[in-house]
Amino acid sequence: MAEPGHDCPRCPRLADFRQQQRKAHPGWFNGPVPCFGAAEARLLIVGLAPGLQGANRTGRPFTGDYAGELLYQTLLAYGFAEGRYAADPKDGLTLKDAMIVNAVRCLPPQNKPLPAEIKACNMFLRERIVSLEGLAAIVALGRVAHDAVLTALESRKSAFPFAHGAEHAVAGLRLFDSYHCSRYNTNTGVLTPAMFHAVFGRVKAFLDAKP
Repeated sequence: MAEPGHDCPRCPRLADFRQQQRKAHPGWFNGPVPCFGAAEARLLIVGLAPGLQGANRTGRPFTGDYAGELLYQTLLAYGFAEGRYAADPKDGLTLKDAMIVNAVRCLPPQNKPLPAEIKACNMFLRERIVSLEGLAAIVALGRVAHDAVLTALESRKSAFPFAHGAEHAVAGLRLFDSYHCSRYNTNTGVLTPAMFHAVFGRVKAFLDAKP
C-alpha cells in the first residue's frame, strides 16, 4: 500500500511550507503524518490535516493540540482506546478497533489546504480505506474530511450531504459526520463535548450490533 514519504513532493506549496517548519523547528516531525491505530480496525476516523503544534510537531494524528484532548478522551470513554493520553506519541496510548488518518497528511498554512492538495492526497486515503479489510464505519471530522471520504469511495457528494450527526450508507460502509473537534468549534459552541460523544455513542452501538 502506498504511503507518502517523509519528503513527499506531490503538493509544492505544502512541501515548501514543510521546509520552512524544518528550519524553524528542526526537532519537530515536520512531515506527512502517518496513520495511527489498529490494522484490523473496523472504525476509521478521518480528520482534516495535521496541526502546527499538534501532529506536525509530534508525528501522531491529533497529538499535542486541543483537538486531540477531546478526541482521545472520547475514544477512551467509548472503548476505542486504552491507556492514558498525555499528548505525547510515547504516552503508551493504543487504539482498539479504530484507526485515525487525515485527509491531507501535511501541515497546510493557516490550517487550510487547497482543493488541489486535498485531491493530490486522496490516493493515500483511498488506499488506506481499501487496506482495512474489516472496515465497517468511518467518522468524518468536518466537511473537508467528509468530502474526501466520498471522493475516495467514488461516491457523489450531492447524494450524501454533510451535517453534524448525519449517517450515510455509502459503498457498503456507514459514514458518520461530526463537526471537527477543533478549539475554534468548541470555544464558539458549534460543537460541545456532549454532541461529540453522541456521535461516537452511535458508532459504538452500530459496531456492537454487527455480527
